[in-house]
Formats: sequence, C-alpha cells, structure tokens
Amino acid sequence: MAVPKKRTSSSKTRMRRSHDGLQRTYAIICPECGEPVLRHRACAACGHYRGRKVIAVKSKSKE
Repeated sequence: MAVPKKRTSSSKTRMRRSHDGLQRTYAIICPECGEPVLRHRACAACGHYRGRKVIAVKSKSKE
C-alpha cells in the first residue's frame, strides 16, 4: 500500500484544491424579451441569439 514518506504541507494541499471552489454563473438580460439568459446560449423564451432568431419557440397560451 502506498504511504507518503512526508506529510503534505497545508500550502501544497490548498494549491491542489484551488480550483475546487464554486463558481458563479452569470446571467444577462435578453435584449429582445427581457428574460434572464445564461451567456453564450439562445434565449429559451424568445429563441434569439446575438440579434437573430435561431430556434423556434412555442408560444405560451393562457387557458
């Protein structure tokens, strides 16, 4: 069984874990409809991306 010869310092441990923290996801406001959208993705509400319609979205009907 592999056993470390020396104790790993707290500095080395923290350097190894430096990328493990949670990262914030940033949302922008869609210029077409005003809904919050994740960056670099088409808007799920209106289907626009970078000023043009890229996906067809079914309209919500009130019943």
